[in-house]
Amino acid sequence: MTTQTTPAFRFAAVTFDCADPAALSRFYAGLLGYRALFSTDDFILLGTEGTPGLGFTRVADYRPPTWPDSAQGKQAHVELGVDDLEAAERRALELGATKPEFQPGEKRWTVLLDPAGHPFCVTTLA
Repeated sequence: MTTQTTPAFRFAAVTFDCADPAALSRFYAGLLGYRALFSTDDFILLGTEGTPGLGFTRVADYRPPTWPDSAQGKQAHVELGVDDLEAAERRALELGATKPEFQPGEKRWTVLLDPAGHPFCVTTLA
């Protein structure tokens, strides 16, 4: 009789749909200090060896989220921990993020939109 072992799963990455993987990966590489671990014309994986990464995959008919309006749902978002909320917001905006008018975080976090329209949060709570 053979014993079956349970496979060990580990978190590898979150992948975002987008129209331009190269452009969106440049934004997140600048924000997080990640580098490309794998790259094709249609997919780029950013990260550092041995840690979870971020992937970006080309979708021909990509439509950005319309957050906070639910007409085109936000699809997914990431939470980024920071020490200085204002400095982090400034840096993200310099790299091409935008800040929507609606901010539900009551100064605990800030919602920003990446260049492809995906919401992401920066927070001192993480």
